[in-house]
Amino acid sequence: MGGSVTVEQAASRERLRYPEGDIVVISGLPGSGKSTLMRRTQPPAAVRLIDSQYVRERWARKLGTRLPYAAYRPLVRVDHYARLRLAVRAGGSLVVHDCGTLPWVRWWLTRQARRYGRGVHVVVLDVPADVARERQARRGRAVSRYAFARHRWAHRRLLDWAHAGQPAEGCDSVLVLDGEATGAQRSISFG
Repeated sequence: MGGSVTVEQAASRERLRYPEGDIVVISGLPGSGKSTLMRRTQPPAAVRLIDSQYVRERWARKLGTRLPYAAYRPLVRVDHYARLRLAVRAGGSLVVHDCGTLPWVRWWLTRQARRYGRGVHVVVLDVPADVARERQARRGRAVSRYAFARHRWAHRRLLDWAHAGQPAEGCDSVLVLDGEATGAQRSISFG
């Protein structure tokens, strides 16, 4: 890894700031607060947000209740990755939602970022599984037990790498935020 590893276990700061034009990847369990943290990006007009949940909601509006999500999930994924590819090529600051179960996404992002002279920073939300499950139930979007088990395995691996100082080759930094620190974050900014 080329950068620094910061493990933050308390709410010691309320704002995350990164260099202009860099890519921030937010990873964590479903229900850990990734989309909520992404919405706090400042100023939103100057930064692209690539969140698979937004893409899923867009497809759900198009299709209504005619199809279950499992039937059109492949379309959502293709659309999400196509948008991500375009956003990386377009340049500018970028915040990306990472489900964490597909390590190739972070690998691809770091390769593309280097190609365009941009840095990549990973923010891992370390929220306990029971808290994440409770939040899923509150928002009415619980994932299956099988899917959640896959997310937990991938998340544990990412945390282990982060704590060992090796989150992903090519990343400039990784920041692990526990539940308290995640809730305390007020903004992500670039410049």
